[in-house]
Amino acid sequence: MSSPAVVTVGSAVLDRCYTLSNLPEPDGGAFVREHTTAVGGVAANVASGLAALGRETGIVTRLGRDAADRIEADLRERGIDCTRVRTGPEESSYTLILRGPDGERMVVAGGQSVPNLRLDDADLAYAGGEVVFTSAYAPDPVVADLVAARERGAITTLVFDLAGPLAELEHRGTSPATIDRVLAVADLFVVGEVAARSYFGGGAEAALDALAARDVPRAAVTRGDEGALLLDDGTTIDVPAFEVAVEDTTGAGDVFTAGLVHAWLLDDSSPTAAGRFAAAGAALSCTAGGARGRLPTETDVRAFLDER
Repeated sequence: MSSPAVVTVGSAVLDRCYTLSNLPEPDGGAFVREHTTAVGGVAANVASGLAALGRETGIVTRLGRDAADRIEADLRERGIDCTRVRTGPEESSYTLILRGPDGERMVVAGGQSVPNLRLDDADLAYAGGEVVFTSAYAPDPVVADLVAARERGAITTLVFDLAGPLAELEHRGTSPATIDRVLAVADLFVVGEVAARSYFGGGAEAALDALAARDVPRAAVTRGDEGALLLDDGTTIDVPAFEVAVEDTTGAGDVFTAGLVHAWLLDDSSPTAAGRFAAAGAALSCTAGGARGRLPTETDVRAFLDER
């Protein structure tokens, strides 16, 4: 079986986004001003971002029958290989995204298709390209199998995104013990500040210190509109965020990760150049609504950077 250059493993879901009059307090209420439904999920978003940048990309995921046709059609339309997409009888996984009037968000997940994902030998053979990406929202047995494959050299480059705090992962995502194993083999470890505090016990600087102490060769700690900090063989690089007219920040972190994979791992750009490329892509993605409202091409990103 031929393998795409990049294979993402994990979640492809429906994002049900509700723009509210206010984010309600406990026992409170709100009015829905607008609602949309689109395809999302960390693995699907990163795959879509890479495909937009011109990378040959495939995805390994599990869908429920109620949403399989819609999700797979969206992935195929974006040029993502769906050879290893499978469908089960359970409800397809989804997220409810509640947005307040000032852009603040609450995210609630449900559905069993992603938690039911498991890998077989064909999946692992398919993941034999240049880069494999997965996140902590992938089930623990899935991430454990990918770690084992990286340990024995069956995977060349493993990228892992600790996409949420540990409380969100219990019973549906990657366990702390498996995350410990990831740190020993990950070629790029990505984490946001909230997840960093949950796992490392501190903010961006504490996370970088812990990652450096464990000899993680490359890492990124994202900090929203404060930009990101990159770790490259023990050296820290500050990557400022770009100022743009923000419409929606949903999925910006996934676009940032796609940009890092594209520029840092596949193009072998310097960490500073790769960080600026990824930050520019994330900024552009914030100028339209939804996680896929604007997925920039390489031409888009280069033009944006040339203007700055």
